[in-house]
Amino acid sequence: MTFATLASFVKLEHTLFALPFAYGGMLLAAGGWPGWRGFLLVTLAMVGARTAAMAANRVIDARIDALNPRTAEREIPAGKLTAGDGRRVALVSLVVLAVAAALLNPLTLVLLPVAVAFLVAYPYTKRFTWACHLWLGVTIGAAAAGGYIAVSGAFAPAAWLLWLGVGAWVAGFDVVYALLDRDFDLSHGVRSIPARFGVAGARTWAAALHGVALAALAAVPFVSDLGWPYWLALAVTALVLAWQHLALRRRTAGEVLAAFNANLVIGLLMLGGIVLGLALPG
Repeated sequence: MTFATLASFVKLEHTLFALPFAYGGMLLAAGGWPGWRGFLLVTLAMVGARTAAMAANRVIDARIDALNPRTAEREIPAGKLTAGDGRRVALVSLVVLAVAAALLNPLTLVLLPVAVAFLVAYPYTKRFTWACHLWLGVTIGAAAAGGYIAVSGAFAPAAWLLWLGVGAWVAGFDVVYALLDRDFDLSHGVRSIPARFGVAGARTWAAALHGVALAALAAVPFVSDLGWPYWLALAVTALVLAWQHLALRRRTAGEVLAAFNANLVIGLLMLGGIVLGLALPG
């Protein structure tokens, strides 16, 4: 297995969705830089969790992926990797996650089984409920709260707000991504918001979820010491999301992908806002 194949298999670039918010939670909990030990352990935990989740998802969904023309060239359906390869990647990643959680603090270790259960269960939700996007949001949004807990060893209002904000954002863009597969989902019994509510309904769901995300993220400075750069980052994030929803009005495949990929910059934008907001408090 080459690094390029592994990176493609787990969509390494999509780490940019949640990891910056995990760092943001970490920085908020510490009130600044938490030290290299905390930073490295949070990085290992989050990369381990996300890689395990993606590998498990690819293994569990291999049969569905093989039937879908858009996903038939993914590594397992295309024969570039075996299901056993995927399971080994997931297992190694879970070990990395467990070691990092154990070294962080007791609460992260206690919560580990819950996190793993949510990570592994997600691929099955689309077989039973159109609310699978919300499950994914709750699961990935936990990364932001996890970064906070990793440093503080406890929940706090900022952690809950970050979890809600990131979770609603992720659920919203997952609805956007699911527009690509609406016809396939309808014909193969895969549950999703676009399949259940149609294109217009899916756009409404995505917009509403992103509204919740912006509201939750806007509340963070009221429970933490963040200055004007955070508000600037949030304003730019709102503009990116607004552009995304305008692009969806045409709903060609290219525009759906462009709208989805715009989300890659949001985590970095908000991390920059947190870093500078802590450096320049209000």
